[in-house]
Amino acid sequence: MYKIHCMNRISQAGVDQLYGTFAPAQSLADADAVVVRSANMHDEQLPDQLLAVARAGAGVNNIPIDRCTEQGTVVFNTPGANANGVKEMVIAGMLLASRDILGSTRWVAEHADEENIAAAAEKAKAQFGGSEIAGKTLGVIGLGAIGAMVANAGRSLGMHVLGYDPYLSVKYAWSLDRHVHAVRNVGDIYSQADFISIHVPASDKTRHMIGRDQIAQMKSGVVMLNFARDVLVDELAMADALASGHVSRYVTDFANPITTHMKGAIVTSHLGASTVEAEDNCAAMAISELRSYLLEGNIVNSVNFGNVDLGPIETDERIVVLHRNIPNMIGNFSKILSEAHLNIENMANKRRGEVATTLLETSGPWNDSVISQIAAVDGVFRARMIPGL
Repeated sequence: MYKIHCMNRISQAGVDQLYGTFAPAQSLADADAVVVRSANMHDEQLPDQLLAVARAGAGVNNIPIDRCTEQGTVVFNTPGANANGVKEMVIAGMLLASRDILGSTRWVAEHADEENIAAAAEKAKAQFGGSEIAGKTLGVIGLGAIGAMVANAGRSLGMHVLGYDPYLSVKYAWSLDRHVHAVRNVGDIYSQADFISIHVPASDKTRHMIGRDQIAQMKSGVVMLNFARDVLVDELAMADALASGHVSRYVTDFANPITTHMKGAIVTSHLGASTVEAEDNCAAMAISELRSYLLEGNIVNSVNFGNVDLGPIETDERIVVLHRNIPNMIGNFSKILSEAHLNIENMANKRRGEVATTLLETSGPWNDSVISQIAAVDGVFRARMIPGL
């Protein structure tokens, strides 16, 4: 039985699925697979037998992806599982930025003991006035699971919505409200939007993608919302824009020494996915991905190897090979299987950049040396056999 180690507390929805199928591992060193939320794995020693890491969430910055790839450890995430929770935080952020709700509640708390607080509140409310978001323009950068939901929510709230995503998938394109206007140039969002919400993954390419040049293109008084990753925004540039009034509000879910001292920033404590529903969805999805991979070799929502799915095993065995994407790999595998008198009944191969996943379903008399021979092929990270019928 495979042993799974949880590096963070996961919801009961995940626990119920997890230990009904797998055994608990008390430490990472003993684990065949790991479920992780926010724990930092970069300084951890990854055991040789580690087959998979499932991140109960979308971001994988806390996981050493390159090291996992080199040792044939598949890394999964759970895109879309927390999307609704984040969407609702974006809506809340827009409302908090438009109406001085926080200032009003602070005033009430400060005057709570006054006998005539009702009358005093009526006089004080003018200082907390704001504007409605209906009729304003919302720009959404990144139209994946979360961005598409935010765009649709903006439309439901009566906003004009511009969306930008050069890599928009067919799945999320179909999910968009037909009135969301897709722009080809992100500069159109900067110049037209009253609210801008960013929803892209953090990478070397997206680091500080909202910097001084981009902020300079934005409308005066714009509200910037960041519930994706703090590194997407050049926070020193944002602090200057807030101080000058060019940006009226910066709403971010990432508290740090810079954001917490920004004049005009509304900073929350990483609440985007902190709902019971989101934690349940992420945990259940992560365990489902692990189950499918460990028991059947299928890969869905991997961030480092090609996604491939042959469904349930219907032959004598299924061989899972994780390898570099170089010529004649499948030819080498076929030769080994042929010499072992094993027939290939079904096969799937999917590359992801410089690496690939190959699933081989075979029938015939099994020879335990087959896996060691395949694993010895130059360019193979890991090979394993899963018994079938």
